[in-house]
Amino acid sequence: MQSVFTEIFSLLVIAALLVWVFKRINLPPILAYLATGIFAGPHALGWITDYQEIHLVAEFGIVFLLFSLGLEFSIPKLVAMRHIVFGLGSAQVGISTFLIMLVAIIFGTNWLSAFSIASLLALSSTAIVVKQLSESGELHTRRGQLAIGILLFQDIAVVPLLIALPLLAGEGEQLLVVALLIALAKGALVCGLLWAIGKWILPRVFNAVAQVRTDELFVLTTLLVTLFASALTHFFGLSMALGAFLAGIMLGESQYRHQLEADIRPFRDILMGLFFVTVGMQLDMAFVFMNANWVILGLVGLILIKCLVIKVLARMMGESQKDAWSTGLMLCQMGEFGFVLIALALQNQIIASSYASLLIAVGVLSMAITPNLIDNNQKIAKVLSSKEKDKNKHDEKPTFKSELEQHVVICGFGRVGQTVARFLKTEAIPYIALDLDPVRIREAQAAGENVHFGHVKHKEVLNAAGVKNSRLVIITFADYDKSTAIVSVLKSISETVKILVRMKDDSRLAELKDAGVTEVVPESLEGSLMLVSHVLFMSGVPVKRILRRVQQERKNRYGILHGYFPGENSDLPPSSIERLEHLHAVALSDDAFAINKSLEELALDKKRVDIMGLRREGKEISKPALDMVLQSQDILVIRGKPRKVERVERYLLEGD
Repeated sequence: MQSVFTEIFSLLVIAALLVWVFKRINLPPILAYLATGIFAGPHALGWITDYQEIHLVAEFGIVFLLFSLGLEFSIPKLVAMRHIVFGLGSAQVGISTFLIMLVAIIFGTNWLSAFSIASLLALSSTAIVVKQLSESGELHTRRGQLAIGILLFQDIAVVPLLIALPLLAGEGEQLLVVALLIALAKGALVCGLLWAIGKWILPRVFNAVAQVRTDELFVLTTLLVTLFASALTHFFGLSMALGAFLAGIMLGESQYRHQLEADIRPFRDILMGLFFVTVGMQLDMAFVFMNANWVILGLVGLILIKCLVIKVLARMMGESQKDAWSTGLMLCQMGEFGFVLIALALQNQIIASSYASLLIAVGVLSMAITPNLIDNNQKIAKVLSSKEKDKNKHDEKPTFKSELEQHVVICGFGRVGQTVARFLKTEAIPYIALDLDPVRIREAQAAGENVHFGHVKHKEVLNAAGVKNSRLVIITFADYDKSTAIVSVLKSISETVKILVRMKDDSRLAELKDAGVTEVVPESLEGSLMLVSHVLFMSGVPVKRILRRVQQERKNRYGILHGYFPGENSDLPPSSIERLEHLHAVALSDDAFAINKSLEELALDKKRVDIMGLRREGKEISKPALDMVLQSQDILVIRGKPRKVERVERYLLEGD
């Protein structure tokens, strides 16, 4: 018992430290978990020599991962992107698998091992690519759409691979087609059974559970459904992960989808981390150092094959050289499902442990360089395509030129941008909108809207939109990093341009003002003002007085709205909580340092907090005078950033 506790404790310590370090250097947590397994495993420090028991528990992480994937599996989305998904995606997986398999056979690997190696290397990392694209603002660009389409097919391809590998291991002499047909027949039977359960039983079960209004019961039911579906497919000789995937699809269209995903996420993340720890334990570092040439050769070969295959296929589908190269660079790594398939192949003795160590090393290194490749994909793609003739250069040079004067430039033509455009049109104010969604642009242009394709981070696009001659530029998407990047480009074009930025809250208001933004519209504060306006109006306050109060608040930069009592739970992300001003009530005890001292003497303004009020003997003093002397049992309400508030409270109670 003591040894098990020591092993788990050591794993937690190493994992926590490495996840923190890896996040600081912009590497995904998956690599931290793999590194944890490498350090603690039998081939390094040797703290854990028998990881099989941990691995059995960790396999449930794959079950929950596939369940989450099923919840996100959208049939309408698949249909809308069918040409990319089933055209480009299927061709990429098929051709990459064939070429890598051919290379493996040339180096003396048998066909079954070669197929396993090739199929897992053909997959890319959905988690890393989607996260990096979201952070860089390229998720809705053409290259981003191509990458997402290919990744979607790869996620679908994981399921038949999970079915096929165990069958091929058990019946090695059967043809791959026969094995897949058997798996397909079993899968059809299980799908039919699970579909019937999902259609007639599960809705009633979850309706009954939801009516009880007990979070614990809902979580337990979710776990029960996931494990039941996994056990059912396991009973038919198929992968447990397949059952979880089917269960996710069944519940993906239900009204409980988002709650299910939220409930399963903690179990999935923890167990997935544990799974990758056990994968890392299988990496023999001595083997890697002794075979460094093979590791480097495998890494370079993987990047070249996948990048070139995707580039050629994308060009054949009519994509630009730059987008084709960019997509290839984004998807040239091995994915997280590759580690799942390595573990499955090892379990069924399809590949040797030496091959597994080589594949894990290649996978770890390829994933480690992926964030940098995605961040610099356009620069690299531009260099690679500079000597090639490209007829489609809409990403480099805008195809429009605005001749408008004193107009409004709308960056982003989503719902907010379209609402702004409608009101501008009713007031006969000219505008031009920029967006990256080709479907939206086509529909809007057909309806007569002045909207064009263009990335608003590019100086050429903003110049084409006539920023120098505009009266105002509106940034409609509430993303701080993207907004600051656009503001920087706008200021390089014109120092006098007026910029209006939309934000979700006021946590970055000061930074945006310092960057040169003219006005910031925080959604949460504007929503509060609108709610207050309705409350006052329905309470009988005259409309003129309401409008005057609202205008005064906007003029004062929402001064009265800054600061809030955070409470135990908050729907804000931790980064925003740290930046927002908090309200805090400090009760002065009999021995507090601030007793018998005036507010002027304490000089709290120098400690960068504001005094919002004082309560004494049950009475509230909204604006206490600076010469007011504090007494025992006074309650002082202060406002400031969390750490400043904590320091001031300690100062009031204990002194410096």
